[in-house]
Amino acid sequence: MKAVRIHAFGGPETLRYEDAPLPEPAAGEVRIRVRATGLNPVDWKIREGYLHERIPHRLPLILGWDVAGDVEALGPGVTQVAVGDAVYAMTDIRRDGAYAEYVVVAAALVAPLPASLSYQTAATVPLVAQTAWQALYEMVSLQAGQRVLIHGAAGGLGSMAVQLAKRKGTAVVATAAAKDVEYVQQLGAEQVIDYQSQVFEKLAGDVDVVLDTVGGQVQERSWQVLRPGGTLLSAVQPPSAEAAATARAEGLMIHVQPSGERLRLLSTLLDKGQLHTRIGQVFPLHEAAQAHEQLQHGKAARGKVVLQVA
Repeated sequence: MKAVRIHAFGGPETLRYEDAPLPEPAAGEVRIRVRATGLNPVDWKIREGYLHERIPHRLPLILGWDVAGDVEALGPGVTQVAVGDAVYAMTDIRRDGAYAEYVVVAAALVAPLPASLSYQTAATVPLVAQTAWQALYEMVSLQAGQRVLIHGAAGGLGSMAVQLAKRKGTAVVATAAAKDVEYVQQLGAEQVIDYQSQVFEKLAGDVDVVLDTVGGQVQERSWQVLRPGGTLLSAVQPPSAEAAATARAEGLMIHVQPSGERLRLLSTLLDKGQLHTRIGQVFPLHEAAQAHEQLQHGKAARGKVVLQVA
């Protein structure tokens, strides 16, 4: 098959479009003919080698863990899907991903493609939507009447989090760039703070939950707005135990665990028009290096970057 692999950690130039072995599904697995794969910041971080100690991948490595496509082959014991089914999934990040014509995925991680979405659009959903769901519904169990602050609310994860938080009847405060304020308001945020010209600590008030998608100084400053007993959830950087103790709050790192069952619940919301996603740019598979440049450094496009495979 054709795939994009890295043979060494480094910049976008390490991405090679080349022949690779066709993966074979083992027991409980399916092989998916990839139609599209969505890109996420974790892709370039793994490419650069930043996460190698935490996720010790073997090289050469195929990146990309969001996939939409068609089931092409079944491993022994698989009964919940059939050959030809249109599906989507977040694959196991410890294994080869979906920058390829085919990818092998555990059947338990796969869900039927939402009826209302194209392959390209569905490929933008699994990682970010499941991360937001797991963080807000499973790790802290948001309740109506609470206040949540979501940083980077116009991004893939942030935009999903705004919508899922709003569904619970929480008051959503969000940070975003000036150009994205209206978009984040449309997603359901009651208050959107322009982080380029405003200081969120002075405007957010007391909140029960902070969802950090930025890290660094933004995370450090976020303790100031948490109520005692509140929770700071981070998708990018382990929260400081010392800072949490000083704030009399809890700090948790989000490690998303993909689930086909959770994806089915998300599909229902997508098909009912209660959850929305957007594509920024689409690149063919062989232009994965250009897609990574956009993913890592691009400023113009809004929405997720997608590789079209077939």
